[in-house]
Amino acid sequence: MDKNITMELLGEAKKAHIKWTQRAKLLIEGLPIDESAIPLSNTDCAFGLWFYGEGQKLNALGNMGCLGDIEKAHFILHDQYMKIFKIYFANTERSFFSKIFSSKKKISEQEKEMAKEYFVKLQAASDEVLDVIGKLERRLYAIPQTSFDAV
Repeated sequence: MDKNITMELLGEAKKAHIKWTQRAKLLIEGLPIDESAIPLSNTDCAFGLWFYGEGQKLNALGNMGCLGDIEKAHFILHDQYMKIFKIYFANTERSFFSKIFSSKKKISEQEKEMAKEYFVKLQAASDEVLDVIGKLERRLYAIPQTSFDAV
């Protein structure tokens, strides 16, 4: 494993996470966001793809308990987004034609407030993910390339 490539991939995953969170915020703010632009599953978003793929190789370096902290916060983030998604996109009462022509569900003021409350929790989880990623970056930076070579 190459340290520089690992750090670069982690940086790209971090940026993808920030963009994902920004898209969720734009949705809450009322901007039209395609539901596929914000993957629901914590394993389907760009950060999750890295985390459950290349990111798992970091366990081989030892003393990577922070990966569990990232996973927990990332799961909470997606759990909160699932609640938001149900408000904005999951609408079984829409007509056949509105589904075909992608007319968006009408959101009540009460639903908007609920979504904002969910987003506060989502943002807190996102901040936790970013905080732990920062710790992970510092830890990886301190590990010599020879430790990466041994993996």
